[in-house]
Amino acid sequence: MKAKHFLAIFFVLTLFSAEAKAQHTYNTGVGLRGGYPSGVTVKQFLTSNTAAEGIVSFGWGGIGITGLYQIHNRIPDAPGFEWYYGGGAHLATAKADDNSPFAGSIGGELFLGVDGIIGVEYVFESAPISLSLDILPILNIVNDFGIWFNSGLSIRYTFK
Repeated sequence: MKAKHFLAIFFVLTLFSAEAKAQHTYNTGVGLRGGYPSGVTVKQFLTSNTAAEGIVSFGWGGIGITGLYQIHNRIPDAPGFEWYYGGGAHLATAKADDNSPFAGSIGGELFLGVDGIIGVEYVFESAPISLSLDILPILNIVNDFGIWFNSGLSIRYTFK
């Protein structure tokens, strides 16, 4: 009877240790994003290859919030590198003035739309830092209907 329990425990521990080796190298990353949207970025891994990223951006007298769901894939023979893709949505405000792309508008603007993302990420093995470079095609649905192609570079401090 004890041998069956031992085998069951051994089997479960083997599964958990195999899963731990397959997991992403960090759980949460917090940092800054340059490009558009630029601001603060937080990425939280949900599973070994899926993550949720939130971006709070500032510009043109307003604020934007972008939420993205990402699927990460390792790049063979390139330790530390992954490529990812996914999608999400954004909600933003902007002040209409001569310095913004919404100069023809009167007053403030509210924007809502869907976002795609494709990019690459590098996680340093010897430091708790990750770098990512991505392209975000977006479709504005509310106000200024159309497609934009944004891009950005993020640097994050990572937590295991």
